[in-house]
Amino acid sequence: MSLAGFADKLGATVRRDLLTAVRHRTGFLMTAAGALAEVAAFYYLARAVGPGFRPEGSDYFPFLLVGTGFYTFLVMGINSFLTIVQEAQQTGTLEVLMTTSTPPAALLVFSAVSAFAGNTAQLIFYFGAGFLLFRSPLGQANLLGGAIVFALSLAIAASLGILAAALQLAIQKGSVLVWLLGSGAWFMTGTLFPVASLPRPLRVLAGMIPITYSLDGMRLCLLQGADFPALFHSISVLFLFAATLLPASLAVFSSTLRRARLEGTLSFY
Repeated sequence: MSLAGFADKLGATVRRDLLTAVRHRTGFLMTAAGALAEVAAFYYLARAVGPGFRPEGSDYFPFLLVGTGFYTFLVMGINSFLTIVQEAQQTGTLEVLMTTSTPPAALLVFSAVSAFAGNTAQLIFYFGAGFLLFRSPLGQANLLGGAIVFALSLAIAASLGILAAALQLAIQKGSVLVWLLGSGAWFMTGTLFPVASLPRPLRVLAGMIPITYSLDGMRLCLLQGADFPALFHSISVLFLFAATLLPASLAVFSSTLRRARLEGTLSFY
């Protein structure tokens, strides 16, 4: 597929999803209200804990804000890939989509782009509400470093989302991966408290989860304004995860899709 064809198909997909979103304006208001309520809850939780608790040298509220906001963004992005496949299976359109001239993996990415864009807007609103409305100090943030951490984390989230979609095609249980991230992994990745406070076995497990480095790197950039030497470890580990997971996930998805076609289970859900 040529670059021009890729851009045209991506633009058409984004326009379709944007028109759909515009027709559901009430959803934006409900999402904004929910985000504000969550930010307020964490603000008063941090006040209840008190100023004496300064994880990694930061006030507890901004520590919570970055951890919960960015973790939720990544998990929602991963879930978007799974949702796309599940909805296509339920509506009976998956077989039609997978037989077009566009590579299946590209179709999946096209559909997920809009979800990631919407999630990014929610993340900006979430951070803005916390840092501005509650006057949380942002300091001298390293925005370029934050952009690099964001981009690498986005690639990792896409890789995990593609793996979840492949799992859905293989055994109709793609939600297991999202469930593990949503109900278990957050505990070990430093979302609510520093990873250093965990027992050693759990710290070892936390080091195997790429989101741990995403949260650490984003906090270093936004809360401490860390320079690139201080970010080297987080960025290098994220790069290794992205460089390994992305091609592997695409290969697994292609193989799983090919097998589902042969066995006639493409639309099973």
